[in-house]
Amino acid sequence: MEAPLVLLVMGVSGSGKSTVGALLASKLGWKFYDADDYHSEENRMKMGKGVPLSDQDRIPWLCSLHDILVRDVASGQHVVLACSALKKMYRDILIHGRNDVPLKSNESAKGKLAGEQLLVVYLCGSFEIISRRLFQRKGHFMPPELLQSQFSILEPPSAPENFIQVSVDQSVSEIADAIMEELK
Repeated sequence: MEAPLVLLVMGVSGSGKSTVGALLASKLGWKFYDADDYHSEENRMKMGKGVPLSDQDRIPWLCSLHDILVRDVASGQHVVLACSALKKMYRDILIHGRNDVPLKSNESAKGKLAGEQLLVVYLCGSFEIISRRLFQRKGHFMPPELLQSQFSILEPPSAPENFIQVSVDQSVSEIADAIMEELK
Protein backbone atom coordinates (compact mmCIF):
# COMPACT_ATOMS: atom_id res chain seq x y z
CA MET A 1 0.00 0.00 0.00
CA GLU A 2 1.36 3.42 -0.96
CA ALA A 3 1.49 5.75 2.05
CA PRO A 4 -1.58 8.02 2.10
CA LEU A 5 -1.38 11.73 2.85
CA VAL A 6 -4.76 11.76 4.60
CA LEU A 7 -6.36 9.25 6.94
CA LEU A 8 -10.12 9.68 7.10
CA VAL A 9 -11.26 7.97 10.30
CA MET A 10 -14.98 7.40 9.71
CA GLY A 11 -17.94 5.74 11.36
CA VAL A 12 -21.15 6.50 13.20
CA SER A 13 -21.21 8.72 16.25
CA GLY A 14 -19.71 6.90 19.22
CA SER A 15 -17.46 4.62 17.16
CA GLY A 16 -14.36 6.34 18.54
CA LYS A 17 -13.37 8.46 15.53
CA SER A 18 -12.08 11.43 17.50
CA THR A 19 -10.23 9.42 20.13
CA VAL A 20 -8.66 7.01 17.63
CA GLY A 21 -7.92 9.82 15.16
CA ALA A 22 -6.15 11.96 17.75
CA LEU A 23 -4.09 8.98 18.91
CA LEU A 24 -3.12 8.10 15.32
CA ALA A 25 -2.13 11.71 14.57
CA SER A 26 0.02 11.74 17.70
CA LYS A 27 1.72 8.45 16.83
CA LEU A 28 2.33 9.50 13.22
CA GLY A 29 3.25 13.13 13.94
CA TRP A 30 0.47 14.28 11.58
CA LYS A 31 -1.99 17.16 11.90
CA PHE A 32 -5.38 16.23 13.41
CA TYR A 33 -8.82 17.65 12.66
CA ASP A 34 -12.09 16.67 14.28
CA ALA A 35 -14.84 17.38 11.76
CA ASP A 36 -17.31 18.01 14.59
CA ASP A 37 -15.40 21.23 15.34
CA TYR A 38 -16.41 22.55 11.91
CA HIS A 39 -20.18 22.04 12.10
CA SER A 40 -22.18 25.23 11.83
CA GLU A 41 -24.05 26.41 14.88
CA GLU A 42 -27.28 25.62 13.02
CA ASN A 43 -26.20 22.00 12.52
CA ARG A 44 -25.23 21.68 16.18
CA MET A 45 -28.57 23.10 17.32
CA LYS A 46 -30.48 20.83 14.94
CA MET A 47 -28.70 17.70 16.23
CA GLY A 48 -29.02 18.92 19.80
CA LYS A 49 -32.81 18.96 19.30
CA GLY A 50 -32.68 15.36 18.10
CA VAL A 51 -33.15 16.18 14.40
CA PRO A 52 -30.88 14.27 11.99
CA LEU A 53 -28.90 16.33 9.50
CA SER A 54 -29.89 16.19 5.84
CA ASP A 55 -27.52 16.02 2.90
CA GLN A 56 -28.13 19.74 2.39
CA ASP A 57 -27.04 20.39 5.98
CA ARG A 58 -23.87 18.37 5.53
CA ILE A 59 -22.66 19.49 2.09
CA PRO A 60 -21.28 22.95 3.07
CA TRP A 61 -19.57 21.32 6.08
CA LEU A 62 -17.99 18.62 3.88
CA CYS A 63 -16.88 21.20 1.29
CA SER A 64 -15.09 23.25 3.95
CA LEU A 65 -13.37 20.08 5.24
CA HIS A 66 -12.32 19.24 1.66
CA ASP A 67 -10.77 22.70 1.31
CA ILE A 68 -8.79 22.20 4.55
CA LEU A 69 -7.49 18.82 3.35
CA VAL A 70 -6.46 20.18 -0.07
CA ARG A 71 -4.73 23.18 1.52
CA ASP A 72 -2.77 21.04 3.98
CA VAL A 73 -1.77 18.38 1.43
CA ALA A 74 -0.66 21.11 -1.00
CA SER A 75 1.59 22.54 1.73
CA GLY A 76 3.13 19.12 2.42
CA GLN A 77 1.14 18.28 5.55
CA HIS A 78 -0.10 14.78 6.38
CA VAL A 79 -3.53 14.83 8.00
CA VAL A 80 -5.81 12.66 10.12
CA LEU A 81 -9.46 13.71 9.83
CA ALA A 82 -12.09 12.24 12.17
CA CYS A 83 -15.39 12.58 10.30
CA SER A 84 -18.54 10.47 10.17
CA ALA A 85 -18.47 10.44 6.32
CA LEU A 86 -21.44 8.07 6.44
CA LYS A 87 -22.24 8.00 2.72
CA LYS A 88 -20.00 7.41 -0.29
CA MET A 89 -21.18 10.76 -1.64
CA TYR A 90 -19.80 12.45 1.51
CA ARG A 91 -16.43 10.71 1.12
CA ASP A 92 -16.37 11.72 -2.55
CA ILE A 93 -16.90 15.36 -1.56
CA LEU A 94 -14.06 15.13 0.96
CA ILE A 95 -11.74 13.80 -1.76
CA HIS A 96 -12.92 15.59 -4.89
CA GLY A 97 -14.96 18.58 -3.72
CA ARG A 98 -18.11 19.54 -5.59
CA ASN A 99 -18.11 19.91 -9.35
CA ASP A 100 -21.84 20.54 -9.59
CA VAL A 101 -21.84 23.85 -7.69
CA PRO A 102 -21.09 26.85 -9.93
CA LEU A 103 -18.31 29.11 -8.64
CA LYS A 104 -19.15 32.65 -7.60
CA SER A 105 -17.14 35.36 -9.33
CA ASN A 106 -14.85 35.86 -6.32
CA GLU A 107 -14.07 32.12 -5.90
CA SER A 108 -11.25 30.17 -7.46
CA ALA A 109 -11.44 26.50 -8.34
CA LYS A 110 -10.43 24.34 -5.40
CA GLY A 111 -7.96 21.51 -5.75
CA LYS A 112 -8.72 17.84 -5.51
CA LEU A 113 -7.08 14.92 -3.82
CA ALA A 114 -6.24 11.80 -5.76
CA GLY A 115 -8.20 8.84 -4.37
CA GLU A 116 -5.02 7.04 -3.33
CA GLN A 117 -3.90 10.08 -1.30
CA LEU A 118 -6.73 9.41 1.14
CA LEU A 119 -7.17 6.17 3.07
CA VAL A 120 -10.57 5.62 4.67
CA VAL A 121 -10.31 3.95 8.07
CA TYR A 122 -13.80 2.59 8.78
CA LEU A 123 -14.44 2.01 12.48
CA CYS A 124 -17.27 -0.52 12.48
CA GLY A 125 -19.26 -2.00 15.30
CA SER A 126 -22.69 -3.20 16.26
CA PHE A 127 -25.53 -0.87 17.17
CA GLU A 128 -25.53 -2.35 20.70
CA ILE A 129 -21.84 -1.69 21.40
CA ILE A 130 -21.87 1.83 19.98
CA SER A 131 -25.19 2.72 21.61
CA ARG A 132 -23.79 1.70 24.99
CA ARG A 133 -20.80 3.98 24.41
CA LEU A 134 -23.00 6.90 23.41
CA PHE A 135 -25.12 6.66 26.52
CA GLN A 136 -21.93 6.80 28.63
CA ARG A 137 -20.59 9.87 26.80
CA LYS A 138 -21.20 13.25 28.43
CA GLY A 139 -21.27 16.75 27.01
CA HIS A 140 -21.52 15.99 23.28
CA PHE A 141 -24.07 17.79 21.09
CA MET A 142 -25.08 14.55 19.32
CA PRO A 143 -27.75 12.82 21.41
CA PRO A 144 -27.71 8.99 21.54
CA GLU A 145 -31.25 8.96 20.13
CA LEU A 146 -29.86 9.95 16.70
CA LEU A 147 -27.64 6.87 16.43
CA GLN A 148 -30.26 4.84 14.57
CA SER A 149 -30.57 7.58 11.94
CA GLN A 150 -26.80 7.30 11.33
CA PHE A 151 -26.92 3.51 11.00
CA SER A 152 -29.87 3.94 8.61
CA ILE A 153 -27.92 6.05 6.13
CA LEU A 154 -24.51 4.39 6.65
CA GLU A 155 -22.88 3.22 3.41
CA PRO A 156 -19.77 1.32 4.49
CA PRO A 157 -16.81 1.81 2.16
CA SER A 158 -16.32 -0.78 -0.55
CA ALA A 159 -14.19 -1.29 -3.66
CA PRO A 160 -12.97 0.72 -5.45
CA GLU A 161 -12.60 3.00 -2.41
CA ASN A 162 -9.19 2.96 -0.73
CA PHE A 163 -10.11 1.71 2.76
CA ILE A 164 -9.44 -0.54 5.70
CA GLN A 165 -12.03 -1.74 8.21
CA VAL A 166 -11.32 -2.05 11.92
CA SER A 167 -13.69 -3.39 14.57
CA VAL A 168 -14.40 -1.14 17.54
CA ASP A 169 -14.83 -4.22 19.73
CA GLN A 170 -11.37 -3.65 21.25
CA SER A 171 -9.49 -0.96 23.17
CA VAL A 172 -8.54 2.36 21.58
CA SER A 173 -4.86 1.46 21.70
CA GLU A 174 -5.55 -1.92 20.03
CA ILE A 175 -7.56 -0.17 17.30
CA ALA A 176 -4.74 2.34 16.72
CA ASP A 177 -2.14 -0.44 16.68
CA ALA A 178 -4.16 -2.40 14.10
CA ILE A 179 -4.36 0.69 11.88
CA MET A 180 -0.64 1.41 12.29
CA GLU A 181 0.10 -2.19 11.28
CA GLU A 182 -1.98 -1.73 8.10
CA LEU A 183 -0.02 1.42 7.26
CA LYS A 184 3.35 -0.41 7.28
